[in-house]
Amino acid sequence: MSAVWLKLLTLLTILSFPANSGLVSSEVVWRDLGKAVTIQCKTPKPNQEYLTLKKGLREEYDVLYIDGKSEKNTIHKEFMGRLQLNGVFPDVDILIKNLTTNDTGPYWCVYKKFDVESSKTLEMKGEGSVLLVVAGGPQQDSACLQYHPSDNNLVLVIVICAALLLGIIMCFLIWIILKTKTTKRHTKKKPRHVTNNDVYEDMRGTIRR
Repeated sequence: MSAVWLKLLTLLTILSFPANSGLVSSEVVWRDLGKAVTIQCKTPKPNQEYLTLKKGLREEYDVLYIDGKSEKNTIHKEFMGRLQLNGVFPDVDILIKNLTTNDTGPYWCVYKKFDVESSKTLEMKGEGSVLLVVAGGPQQDSACLQYHPSDNNLVLVIVICAALLLGIIMCFLIWIILKTKTTKRHTKKKPRHVTNNDVYEDMRGTIRR
């Protein structure tokens, strides 16, 4: 997969989710295979008790769990030995080293705290969520490992052209369907031809005379 198509796929993934999901506003970070990335988790609201770094479009993987009170943390086995934490809770910088292609995906900074009034655990997304794309692999050229911000213009043009082409095709198909239905309606409503028998009646009257 070329770098341009990888960028296009990433952009389409972002656009496929609603704006309130938080993915659209997240920063897209490109890294080469084996490099590192830092995710800076921060919260605009104080007194948070727990921080979970989640991964996946549906936040299905817990990469890191930090208990702010006990300062204990739990790391997913796939990231053991590759995570380094800096900062003071709740503002934590999470360094992920030796990146692999499997690390590609969105990462979410999710904070939790127990609310005494409602007796419920409240959850909120903090700042610092990123969409990580790790470029590289045995089937890719070394040139594809480089990311140039100027390529975003090309990707955007491709997406816009594809959307316009799809819109034109849809309008054309709708026009054909409506045209076909209109033709069928006119065919059904066409009056039947009735043979005029006035001539025969006149001839019969003449013969009788």
